[in-house]
Amino acid sequence: MLEILTGTGLASAAGLNAYIPLLTVGLIARYTDLLPLGPGWQWLEHPAVLIVLGALLALEVAADKIPAVDSLNDVVQTFVRPTSGGITFGAGASAVTTPELISWAGGVGGAPQDGTGASWWQIAAGVLIALAFHLLKAGARPVLNAVTFGAGGPVVSVFEDIASALTALAAVVVPILAAVAVVLMAAVGVWAWRRRRRRRREPAASAVPRLP
Repeated sequence: MLEILTGTGLASAAGLNAYIPLLTVGLIARYTDLLPLGPGWQWLEHPAVLIVLGALLALEVAADKIPAVDSLNDVVQTFVRPTSGGITFGAGASAVTTPELISWAGGVGGAPQDGTGASWWQIAAGVLIALAFHLLKAGARPVLNAVTFGAGGPVVSVFEDIASALTALAAVVVPILAAVAVVLMAAVGVWAWRRRRRRRREPAASAVPRLP
């Protein structure tokens, strides 16, 4: 159960920012004993990987704060964030899964393993979770920029980065708290998506000619 909560929290965070949860997992695994990664995931804590992730995070943070560029960045991140979600779900879940559960999943349960200590369903779940949060984020951003003339995008982006960091950290330290954060983020995302649809319908309704 804990591995599912940890993986879900990390994948959700990846849907908002691909590199924050990857960097969080790598740093925590390298400098603490809270998240002992399996052999197949230990590359995440390699110093060279951490440096590259830090540089990519800096680029992502900057691009997401510039109106119009943020929407273009979201298009590129359609492939990156789900990939990050799959990696972080698999790495996080395998780190907190006991050997007995791994044996059950790969043996008695028959769930295929990928050689990293994670089942393929965990990686696939991470991809889908991150993709869902990414689509909610990417869909709401153009509306926000249009309504606020570009001023609201950078502010919301900061909150998204903070939410991603806190959710990723909570997923490792207090998985149940990460589950609460995921529900709250999903609720906000659905609200923003529904608001976008409502705003799209308003111009169409006003354009319909009224009968005298």
